[in-house]
Amino acid sequence: MSAKVLGSIIVCVFLSMSAIGCSSEVVVRAAPPPERVEVVGVAPSPNHIWIKGHWVWNGREYIWEPGRWELRQAGHVWVEGHWTPRSGGFVWVEGRWIVR
Repeated sequence: MSAKVLGSIIVCVFLSMSAIGCSSEVVVRAAPPPERVEVVGVAPSPNHIWIKGHWVWNGREYIWEPGRWELRQAGHVWVEGHWTPRSGGFVWVEGRWIVR
C-alpha cells in the first residue's frame, strides 16, 4: 500500500472519530410532552436565577427533570435548553451560559 493511500485512510479514520465525522445527538422520534407548570418559589439570593425544568429522554420514555435555582455567572447570560426538530424527530439542545 502506498504512503499516499495509507495517509488518506488515516485522515478518513481520524475525521470519522472527530466532531466533524460523528454526532452524539440522540434523535427521538416521539415529540416531547408539553412542558409542566412549575411553582417557582423565592430565590435563595438575588444572585440566583431559575433554570426551568424540562423533559429528558432516557432511551425508552420522557421523564421530567425539575427546575432548579443556580448562581448567576458574572458576565454571562443563561440560554434555556430546548427540544428542536431534526432528522425526522427531536433533539435536545442543552442549556448553557454564554458571554454577554
